[in-house]
Amino acid sequence: MQETRQALSSTAMQAISGRLSIMENLYFPRALQQTAMEPSQRKAILLDLLSRDAAVFLERYGSQLTSEELQEFDALKDDYEINWHLRHLQSMMSPSSKDLRSRSITVKNRRRAYMNKLIDDGQYFSEDAMREREPYLHHEYLGKFQDPSGRSMARPGERWSETLLRRAEEAILVAKIRGEQQRRGVAERDWVGNERKQEEEEEEEEEEEEEEDEEEDGTNGSSLSLQVIYI
Repeated sequence: MQETRQALSSTAMQAISGRLSIMENLYFPRALQQTAMEPSQRKAILLDLLSRDAAVFLERYGSQLTSEELQEFDALKDDYEINWHLRHLQSMMSPSSKDLRSRSITVKNRRRAYMNKLIDDGQYFSEDAMREREPYLHHEYLGKFQDPSGRSMARPGERWSETLLRRAEEAILVAKIRGEQQRRGVAERDWVGNERKQEEEEEEEEEEEEEEDEEEDGTNGSSLSLQVIYI
């Protein structure tokens, strides 16, 4: 383990440990938490670690240091571990274009890996899950072309309590869809849940038209009979 007291100036060590010691929620190992209650105690612990092992100090507290404070460690760059921490911290503070590209690729790979995991699990991208997340969008692209009565019917192997719970959840989703339709100014006849009402109105109109046709046929028949009698 390298002794770093001679490499770092006493002034720098005092300044760094003093500033960190008054920071709230600064991390300390569990074994030291009882002896790190006061700023003076924390400063002593930080000074001790900084003088004994600068690499561990950078690993633990490097993200809390300023760029000027990191420059104080330049004299220790010959140490491979210290140099690695310095380069990593400096890339985080002032990333190069290469660092930014590398981070972007890493983020994309993580997102793709997580998406593949969700696909493999088979639940997140299921129709029920997507409808629960975005009920209005599901209704616009799929739901309005489906038979809504099927959602309230009992499913094979489903207990009655589960059916009732699913119907209650369905009512909440329908209310969300209707609320979004109202917010967007959708015509009332197109609101979700009005499909049956619209069908009944269409059936009533058809019945009225049939009755009118029958009345017209009856009137025409009566007129024809009168003409025949008159002749």
